[in-house]
Amino acid sequence: MIVLFLLFFGGDAFLRWVWDFIYAERHVLLRAPHFSVCTAFSTHIIFSAPFMLLDVFSPHVGWLQKYRIHREVIGLHQWFQCAARILWKYMVGVLPLTALFLWGRRTHFPERPPSSFHAFRECASCMLIFDTLFFLCHYTIHKIPWLFNNVHRIHHLNRDTFALAAQDASISELLSLQTLAFISTMLVGCHPFSEILFHLVNTWMAVEDHCGYDFPWALHRFLPFFGGPPHHLAHHQHFKGNYAPYFRHWDYIFGTSLPISVNEKDNR
Repeated sequence: MIVLFLLFFGGDAFLRWVWDFIYAERHVLLRAPHFSVCTAFSTHIIFSAPFMLLDVFSPHVGWLQKYRIHREVIGLHQWFQCAARILWKYMVGVLPLTALFLWGRRTHFPERPPSSFHAFRECASCMLIFDTLFFLCHYTIHKIPWLFNNVHRIHHLNRDTFALAAQDASISELLSLQTLAFISTMLVGCHPFSEILFHLVNTWMAVEDHCGYDFPWALHRFLPFFGGPPHHLAHHQHFKGNYAPYFRHWDYIFGTSLPISVNEKDNR
């Protein structure tokens, strides 16, 4: 998150330096599906790695245990098995869809990056659109048994969430999530730099929501309109409610927000 903060608020000069680095020789790689998929998978692993270390050390470090909100201690074998499942689904599902999408899309790479404000505005717009689309799809899937059993049930096998499990889902669900992200960036009309930022933020938010820890410095502690790990853990434990991935407004509007008392009671 520190890197993302620097990208957003480090000023136009910093964004210019980063974009020049990407544009010089590497923007061609962004059109290669294998590079995009490998980068997406690697980013998910890198963002999840600190929480894997927490899961390894938390049983032996007393002060960490008070921040762990999932009941089960997740072992390394579960992490590696989960990583293998996700990698396989990326290879047989996400890679072909990415290749098809990039083939049908002609992305223009301008020489100049967006301003810091422009990048922030486009990324925030993508997050709001993605959050809305995800809420509608997630709510529908839970209300239609056939969709839940054939698309979403695999993800709910992890009743105690952990960071890597954010993408431990069926191939059809992974493809749906990727499609929603693509639609969000297309509706906004993002600069390629803003699109990269959105995918980074989207991955981090998914990892944090599933991490199973509620630290005092977590984003939802400072911005109460974010759900955060307790919000999403309650969804996994109850198989209903808290359908939005990041923000809380849609669950409040539609009456699907689980009360805080329920979240706290079940997280003890």
